[in-house]
Amino acid sequence: MNWPEHGGQPDLMKKLLQAEELEVLDFSANLNPLGPPEWLQGELEAQWKKLLCYPDPNYTSSTNALAWIERVDDDEILLTNGGAEAIFLAAKYFEGKSAGIVHPAFSEYERACRHYHLPVTDFITSRVDDFRLPMNQLLEALPDLDVLFLCRPNNPTGMVIPKAEIKMLLEQGLHDHTFLVIDEAFVDFVPSESLTPLLKEYPNLILLRSLTKMFTIPGLRLGYMMATDAVIKEMKSYQVPWSVNALANAIAPLLLTDKHFVGQTVHWLDEQTKKLQSFGEMNDFYLSNTSVNFYLLQDNRNPLKTETLFSFLFQHGILARHTHNFKGLEGSHLRLAIRSDEENSKLLTILKKWRERV
Repeated sequence: MNWPEHGGQPDLMKKLLQAEELEVLDFSANLNPLGPPEWLQGELEAQWKKLLCYPDPNYTSSTNALAWIERVDDDEILLTNGGAEAIFLAAKYFEGKSAGIVHPAFSEYERACRHYHLPVTDFITSRVDDFRLPMNQLLEALPDLDVLFLCRPNNPTGMVIPKAEIKMLLEQGLHDHTFLVIDEAFVDFVPSESLTPLLKEYPNLILLRSLTKMFTIPGLRLGYMMATDAVIKEMKSYQVPWSVNALANAIAPLLLTDKHFVGQTVHWLDEQTKKLQSFGEMNDFYLSNTSVNFYLLQDNRNPLKTETLFSFLFQHGILARHTHNFKGLEGSHLRLAIRSDEENSKLLTILKKWRERV
């Protein structure tokens, strides 16, 4: 099958699987089922007249607000058209140089590196080692790399690299003139793990953020990146004029100040994660040790039947995310979003049916 590159495409998957009339719950997209916040629709409607004018090309007010929230200087932050633009801007900054990518990871890092002619060295983590970083291998390789791309929390495992290991890589990177680009697209689900405080200490750190996941606004396209003022200045020179639309610009700071919504989400996530992990342990399914709103799943008793499990779930109205395009996984696991209590319960009921049959 010609598997899609990304999740969140239920209509395409139904067409590929010749089941266009089937009703499915989309567990393939890593979005917050609680969102967007209740106030967002009204705010977008109230701001609609901003569409009649060009936005401020420097996004001054929202950039200032985000910088205040993140406790960085105004010239150390750049608003972007989603996390994807931030990834491509980071790759552009290192155009023609050498990159490393730790896998499994979001496929857009490699795509961006290809686009900007960065030869890539792959570093593969595995379930055998609980997806831990191959620290010795990375430290030995850093002198030959200009940039290392990391995803933290990781997509697709949901796991968080220990801060001590990040600092070790940054320290070595300072010595070897190697940057770390760390994608924190899902860090809003674990706010205590933010690496923003390290920006003052390590000029070789570039952080990428997305507001899509926590606030369920994938269609609006909103993200940002943080780095030293010199790095941000150069990134900004690459950015397409008016890359961020007026509505996204208007709501960016409002989203990050909604601590109540984030708190609700973190509480919901903790409850649902415990429920899912308990089910996995009792029924012999592997679930990755996630800290965010998705996880990897594999049937411990039938690890070679992942594709059959994918089809079984789909036939019962659950669309999972395949892992065929994640290096190091190559389809061996499924990635599933953590959704509402009712939807998660339906998933567990179907997995019980699978366990009774297989």
